[in-house]
Amino acid sequence: MKVLYAIQGTGNGHISRAREIIPLIREFCHCDVLISGTQCDVQLGLPVKYRLRGMSFIFGTQGGVDVMKTLTRTNLFHFFREVNQLAVGEYDLVINDFEPVSAWACRQKGIPCISLSHQSALLNDKVPVPDTKDAIGALILKKYAPADTYFGFHFQEYDENIFRPVIRQQIRETAVDNQGHYTVYLPAYDDPLLINVLKQFGDIRWHVFSKHAQKPFQTDNIRVSKITNDAFVEDMAKSAGVLCGAGFETPAEALFMDKKLMVIPMKRQLEQMYNAAALQEMGVPVLTGLGKGSLDQISAWLSSDNRISVHFPDQTKRIVRKLFEVNVQRLLWQNEWRPDLRWQPS
Repeated sequence: MKVLYAIQGTGNGHISRAREIIPLIREFCHCDVLISGTQCDVQLGLPVKYRLRGMSFIFGTQGGVDVMKTLTRTNLFHFFREVNQLAVGEYDLVINDFEPVSAWACRQKGIPCISLSHQSALLNDKVPVPDTKDAIGALILKKYAPADTYFGFHFQEYDENIFRPVIRQQIRETAVDNQGHYTVYLPAYDDPLLINVLKQFGDIRWHVFSKHAQKPFQTDNIRVSKITNDAFVEDMAKSAGVLCGAGFETPAEALFMDKKLMVIPMKRQLEQMYNAAALQEMGVPVLTGLGKGSLDQISAWLSSDNRISVHFPDQTKRIVRKLFEVNVQRLLWQNEWRPDLRWQPS
């Protein structure tokens, strides 16, 4: 069997999860890798056969998606050319982590496509939903990377095909300590805005990891560094708490490390609104934005020692095996053009 694993390259979570999943898929079959999009700060560390432009959301500097940059950098002609040219017909199956080019190529050419992503979980009506309605965001979730069947990851197992987060081995093996500082990763805010807010808490040591800083610098009680995977993991493991966006992987890893956690969902980003709703239901404090109105909430969080107890077992191999045992055979048997194809477990 020949499989294409397609990854959305916007943000770091998809890449981090792929590091754990791809070697396990390769225990079952031949697997090539595709990455599309920009904005990730970590490297996969595995050979990549296809690197595509795709469609990416561009982080802004005021807490949300930069709509103008996203629109100006989105070239639909180029996107559909990538869809038409991608040779998905060479594969028996595409496993898709919210990657649009391969998803639409599969739809166009009749290739089986399984979605294995956090976004898949958000399509399930049993997950917590945000109060804010976003019709365009909901349409994007449904249509951005369509698939034949869906497996999802979320903070809790809300339904049968929703699994707890994939916690990478680097996180599981990192020694956890509390050296008193707070780790900050809010890529949708620029450094001056962050510094202006965080300096209000002069007795706190803040370690800010930035998408905007070209070199590290210190200002009063705030240290700003360019984001790199290893440095961020080590800093988070030694922190007293983590202040970050309401993405998926970073909050999940902070909870796994038993860190105090506060999140700020990106504006105009429905996925993060969903995540914030789930985290708030679990007891994690959520800010709607970063500014003067948030100072009291941050102060209360800093004064609190409230930590959320979670159980994120290492079940990645079980998930991959279930995907192959239950869904791959079903999808492939339905394809009359490959009636002889059967997957045999190793």
